[in-house]
Amino acid sequence: MAKGDKFYFENFASCTEIAKKAASYLVKSLESYDPASIEVMLVEMHKIEHTADQKKHELNEALAKAFVTPVDREDLDMLSHTIDDVTDKLEEILQKFYIYNVQSVTPAVIEFAKNLVRSCELLCALMAEFENFKRSKKIRDYIIELNDVEEECDRLYLKSMRELTLNSSDVLTTISQREIFECFEACADACEHVSECVGSVIMKNT
Repeated sequence: MAKGDKFYFENFASCTEIAKKAASYLVKSLESYDPASIEVMLVEMHKIEHTADQKKHELNEALAKAFVTPVDREDLDMLSHTIDDVTDKLEEILQKFYIYNVQSVTPAVIEFAKNLVRSCELLCALMAEFENFKRSKKIRDYIIELNDVEEECDRLYLKSMRELTLNSSDVLTTISQREIFECFEACADACEHVSECVGSVIMKNT
C-alpha cells in the first residue's frame, strides 16, 4: 500500500479513538454527575469534539489534493462524515443535560452510555483492521458485534421510554428524559452506520 493511501486509514483509526475518548468521558461525567459542573463537562467534551473536527478537516484537505485514492474518494468522504457524526452525537447527549438542567441521572442512562463505549471500542477495532480489508478475517465479526450492541441499545431505549411513560408525572422531566434517550439511540445508530458504510466499501472493492 502506498504511503499516501495509509494516511486515510490512519485518520479513520484516530477518529474512532477520539470517539471512544468522548464516550468514555461521557460515562465518567454521568457516573459522578454534578449538575453544578455541567458547564465544565461541556467544555471538556467540546475539546474532544474539536479534535475530531480537526482530523476530519485533515482528511478533507488530503482528498481535495489527491489524484489517486485507495477506494473511491466519495466513500472515504462518507466514512469520514459518519465517524465524525458519532462524536458529534456524544457531545449532543451531554448538551441535553445542560439544556434541560438535569439534576440527577438514572442507572439506565449510565448503562446506555457504557453501551456506547462498547460500540466505540468495536469501531476502533474495526478501523484498525480496515486497512487490510481484502484479507482481514475479523472485520465481519466486528460488524456483527456492533449490530448486536445496537440491538441491545434498542431494547434499552424501548424499556426506558415505556418506564418513563408509566412512571413520570412531571411533564418537563418526561420531555427531557425522552430527548436524552433519543440522543442515546441516535448515537447508537450512528455507530452502527459506520460499520454499515465499511461493509459497503468492502463489498464494492473486493
